[in-house]
Amino acid sequence: MSKEQDTLDNTLLTNLQITVALYDILRYIGLPELFGNESDTLLYFMGRKLSRKFSFETMEDIYDIVEKLGWGKLELIKEKKKELIFQLMADSVAQRLQSPLNTDFRLEAGFLAEAVQTVVGKECECTEEIHRKIHQVQFNILYMN
Repeated sequence: MSKEQDTLDNTLLTNLQITVALYDILRYIGLPELFGNESDTLLYFMGRKLSRKFSFETMEDIYDIVEKLGWGKLELIKEKKKELIFQLMADSVAQRLQSPLNTDFRLEAGFLAEAVQTVVGKECECTEEIHRKIHQVQFNILYMN
């Protein structure tokens, strides 16, 4: 991608073939071996930076991109004054949670924090809670201001 092109066309994801095995090996084995304990933080900020490459105008745009990235179906389950709570479910999420790899969802959390921040216009941070028994991940978006 050239420096002149700051954002990606959202339809680009439709034309890409994502190989899940390679992605998981790079993410859960390669990055931690390179960056050690810092890999969680790097993944979070990588997610935030990646999110800036897409244009989001609505929450539906976020749901669409998350699904096209192969991360699963994202759903807003609760809205509070200073917090949004989402859940992520999919067969791919269940498979990641059942794998012997030390899986996390820091990349998705960073991506979601930045995407929601773009849509709502408030500074956001995101934490995730993994619910292995029911094969889902909960993301808690906190408004910082």
